[in-house]
Amino acid sequence: MKKFRKVLDGLTTSSPGGPIGSPSCGSAAGTPTAAPTPREIDVQETLISENFQLCKTVRHGFPYQPTALAFDPVQKILAIGSRSGGVRILGRPGVDCYCQHESGAAVLQLQFLINEGALVTACADDTLHLWNLRQRRPAVLHSLKFNRERITFCHLPFQSKWLYVGTERGNTHIVNIESFILSGYVIMWNKAIELSTKTHPGPVVHLSDSPKDEGKLLIGFESGTIVQWDLRAKKADFRIYYDEAIHSVSWHHEGKQFMCSHSDGSLTLWNLRNTTKPFQVTFPHGKIQKDGRKESCKPILKVEYKTSRSSEPFVIFSGGLSYDKAGRRPTLTIMHGKAITVLEMDYPIVEFMVLCETPYNNEVQEPYAVVVLLEKDLIVVDLTQSNFPVFENPYPMDIHESPVTCTAYFADCPPDIIPILYSIGTKHKKTGYSQKEWPVSGGTWTLGSHTYPEIIITGHADGSIKFWDASAITLQMLYKLKTSKVFEKPKPGEGRAAELVEEDPFAVQMVSWCPQSRIFCVVGISAHIILYRFSKYDANTQIVSLEVRLQCEPEDVISPSENENNPCFTEPGSHSPQPHHQHPASPGNRTPEGMKDSVPCLKVKDRMVRVPPGYQSDLVIQLLWVDGEPPQQITSLDINSAYGLLAFGNCNGLAVVDYLQKTILLCMSTLDLYGATDPYQRLTRSPRRNRQSTSEFCMRGLSNFYSDSKKRIRTSYQSLTELTDNQQSIDMERSKSPTSESRENSFSRSRSSSVSSIDRDTKEAITTLQFGESYGRKSDALPTPCLWVGTSLGVVLLIPMSIPTDQEERMEEAVTIGPSGAVLMLKGSVLRFGFLDCMGALIQSPYEVWRDLNAPEDPDRPRRRKLVHFSPSSSQDACGEGHLAVVCSERQAKVFLMPSQSCLFVHNITESSFVLRADVVSVCNSVCLACFCANGHVMTLSLPSLRPLMDVNYLPLTDMRIARTFCFTNGGQALYLSSPTEIQRITYSQEMCDNLQEMLGELFTPIETPEAQNRGFLKGFFGGNAHTFDREELFGEAAAGKASRSLAQHIPGQGGVEGMKVAASGVVGELARARIALDERGQRLGELEERTALMMTSAETFSKHAHELMLKCKDKKWYQF
Repeated sequence: MKKFRKVLDGLTTSSPGGPIGSPSCGSAAGTPTAAPTPREIDVQETLISENFQLCKTVRHGFPYQPTALAFDPVQKILAIGSRSGGVRILGRPGVDCYCQHESGAAVLQLQFLINEGALVTACADDTLHLWNLRQRRPAVLHSLKFNRERITFCHLPFQSKWLYVGTERGNTHIVNIESFILSGYVIMWNKAIELSTKTHPGPVVHLSDSPKDEGKLLIGFESGTIVQWDLRAKKADFRIYYDEAIHSVSWHHEGKQFMCSHSDGSLTLWNLRNTTKPFQVTFPHGKIQKDGRKESCKPILKVEYKTSRSSEPFVIFSGGLSYDKAGRRPTLTIMHGKAITVLEMDYPIVEFMVLCETPYNNEVQEPYAVVVLLEKDLIVVDLTQSNFPVFENPYPMDIHESPVTCTAYFADCPPDIIPILYSIGTKHKKTGYSQKEWPVSGGTWTLGSHTYPEIIITGHADGSIKFWDASAITLQMLYKLKTSKVFEKPKPGEGRAAELVEEDPFAVQMVSWCPQSRIFCVVGISAHIILYRFSKYDANTQIVSLEVRLQCEPEDVISPSENENNPCFTEPGSHSPQPHHQHPASPGNRTPEGMKDSVPCLKVKDRMVRVPPGYQSDLVIQLLWVDGEPPQQITSLDINSAYGLLAFGNCNGLAVVDYLQKTILLCMSTLDLYGATDPYQRLTRSPRRNRQSTSEFCMRGLSNFYSDSKKRIRTSYQSLTELTDNQQSIDMERSKSPTSESRENSFSRSRSSSVSSIDRDTKEAITTLQFGESYGRKSDALPTPCLWVGTSLGVVLLIPMSIPTDQEERMEEAVTIGPSGAVLMLKGSVLRFGFLDCMGALIQSPYEVWRDLNAPEDPDRPRRRKLVHFSPSSSQDACGEGHLAVVCSERQAKVFLMPSQSCLFVHNITESSFVLRADVVSVCNSVCLACFCANGHVMTLSLPSLRPLMDVNYLPLTDMRIARTFCFTNGGQALYLSSPTEIQRITYSQEMCDNLQEMLGELFTPIETPEAQNRGFLKGFFGGNAHTFDREELFGEAAAGKASRSLAQHIPGQGGVEGMKVAASGVVGELARARIALDERGQRLGELEERTALMMTSAETFSKHAHELMLKCKDKKWYQF
């Protein structure tokens, strides 16, 4: 049988360019006996390889594990660095750019070249990078790698091209920003401190030029030593030795005083007229104890000292609380005159920065806001109001408010859905924000011409659902739904929910949404489903609850005649709606052994509840405990508003619910669905030896993502929610036997279409479901409502249904479900169904047009169900009856002609890996099959011929979080959770890649640099000659010479080559590579020109020195040399 099937697969294939080593994917294209004539399947395919290219579009959310912060006060843009080497640059809403260092080293510090459209990043691998921000996709222009010293601090004075770099050894180097070459001028630590000092001062923790004189550089060492270095005289003006370690230093704008923060929680103010001792020492949070001693306080990690014309100076710092206040949250303290305000934060403070009106450090600063970067949030405090309110953040920084456990992406939604969700969502928004505009307002962004309504839905660990407007590559929160409100709160440490899932009993596993009918379905971790309807009116409602007993025990089935004893079949009485109140966990609900039985995991509210406008719960379905075993998790779900039906399955079987009549139509084990058509001819068996082992095995039914067999009710969402982002590569070695214990390895799954390898103990999970108009049997002349069922063993079942068409009859008469119709076979677990007409166009599922059930009745216009059907026979006069069914499994894709069930095309997608996600999507006015594999490949196949169009090795490592959240949508777009806090959107459409430049925001806008204030004659006379300082004279090669080559290595950057370099197959990849090569050639020519200019300058200098030497030695005798 196996050999025959392989031969048939080889005959029916039509993808000669299939993967190498695929025995069943040959180049011979044949016609099976039941296949139609070529006229019937003559589809004109329009998609070609040139229509596809993969690139990242935009990243949303809060930067994961942030490390650094910078702000350009003129351009008004903000940069955030992260531990993984990422840099997010934010401006006005719509201006949001993500850059990534190739090394992946953590970003230590960020420095804007103010109003220059450039950014310097210092990374943990001791490399400096210069980014060009004058293009929509920033690129590295230069890099400088330090070989012998670790970078600890950088400082770039305003309007200077010389960057000061402090190191762990205590030395200060100077880098030319234009050429990114080290100057020969170095301030060595042993020169900075006195010769009599016996100890090393420690790493450089601060560098800043004096506001009074740019020729004076203040150097702060970790040990408590501070040195003001005269850059011209190359000597120290003064040295301060303080007992406490220094964390930061901040100048008064006049340059006569500066403030330091220390490790003992103190602030010291120093006056330059007397540096022998601090002018003032304060412990802002240290109270004097009874014995006269000060309380010991935590370090003040950073302080900023800012002046204002109209009020007292601001002293703003983080930390410094006393140690005895254990458990207190991280704080930011604002000292303004005698008033001290302590702002408590939800998360630890990573960095903060005071925003001031002027970029000049020698002018009155006029602070107006503080940007506070927390570990998991970004807030901006308004300093212009006495109560210090925060600004409303326009960026979606709260995606991770509760960890994301699932995602869904809908492009080209009905245009009215976004405004209505937004209008309801705004009613629940927080208040008390600052009335002023968001201060990070730089860049420009315009709504592109290639926009359409898009919605992203995220499900979370606390049971909440968030709807986001994702149109035009932005992201804005629309509406939040809390599914936990349907249930009673479980008491801590007791109750059924606590025994199953300790932390998150309401966590969302999957969602199903019909935008046209606005019906929304949520599957939760506690084996529950909630169906929501949308209404613009509030209502008083009583939640209807159905309890389903879907627990199959193979040992209970002795022979077909004893089916009535099989727990998979519910009693006839249970097909009617059960009372909404639940059975309490009483002794009456336990078996004689004390095991739980017929008990759900959660308790639904059994009273009338008032629900606000928006999504309102209509029905709750819960699976029950059976014989002391918890219900297995729901692995598949589909809902159809036109039929009024909801189907779901797990590793035990399938259930179909009529949500209009609130009845259970079908509740059956997978094995019983086949009847006499079981392709594996499995036999029932005697009671199993070990109840536990089979229960653990079936828990891994759908995807075997779930490796923790001890907590079977838990799903792998834990690996999504953990903020320790453990990038584990997938185990690609597939075990040979389905019962092998190597399934415990994350992501390793085993599938085989061989009959002999099917163990009788194997539980067959329902992995995908799809309602649609189809032909249940070969003999059907007309399409009827059908349920397509896909299983983990690669079997496809068709279940025809009879649904009353009249509205009154539909609400009263029962829907009848016929016995199983067709049985189709594929390799590997079935993932996705799609339906095409015989012209190759996508057939949409029928749906009901939305109607508000809570709207006031209009006697003249009674509300009736309005159904929209897309019958496969409606547009096929030329092609005859029938339609095409696309079925994709984790190994292969097949296209069948219905009703003849002929396999027209087959393509083996992968042999070494397996498909995680597959979708039939519309791209460029046509359709294709998009696949994402566990080895990181993103592929597209033409439909119906399954020709490979694109195969890109996009993600070299795929972890559990990406696998669970990756999803495709129409228009050539996809998304996944790139980190626990960020959503990455990508496109695989060449058209969108071409239009991406137009859609992205501009980071740099030409702005005139504000003029420096007129200092006046006396201030200029007595305030030093700051403006006559010429750094070029001191640091240039002519004066300072060249730095040692072994100290740092210059690495030329990409110079603005935009887009991603992807190893794409087909002509598109070659074109992309050719474009990049052309850009690089132009870049090299530019570098060659620069080098030539440098050589000419060097030659001129050499000539000049040679001439001077000749004049000097002209009159000397030979013995005078």
